[in-house]
Amino acid sequence: MFCRLATITMLLVGLSGFAGQQATSSTLYQRLGGEAGIHDIVTHFLINVADDPRIVGYFAHTNIDHLADSLEQYLCELSDGPCTYEGPSMARAHQHMGLTDASFNALVDNLQRALMDQKIDVGARNALLGRLAPQYSDVMRDQ
Repeated sequence: MFCRLATITMLLVGLSGFAGQQATSSTLYQRLGGEAGIHDIVTHFLINVADDPRIVGYFAHTNIDHLADSLEQYLCELSDGPCTYEGPSMARAHQHMGLTDASFNALVDNLQRALMDQKIDVGARNALLGRLAPQYSDVMRDQ
């Protein structure tokens, strides 16, 4: 499954150059809509996850408000925004969760849906996924 995700991510990143020349001076943070855009992406992502029987159980005992704030902060920093992520490392945050490739892929599916629902252009979607893809090994470590 990781090979499938890596192949898809590489294909998407490669195709992002064809997504209509985005202004190269815009940060990914700006292309995602800044603070409000990232808030909306995270909100829709978490709604998608809550409606997804494949993975909702992983979040049964999670403080969703805290998770939303952490995700917003993480995505803001990852996309070159003015934030500093202060949460745990991805390895620590996901240790002992028992994630599978299928659950990881379900999360990616839900994130892609949230990005599309928010009308984020394909170049920005692919850029974000490209930045998130290297986190796979930390998220899935010791799973």
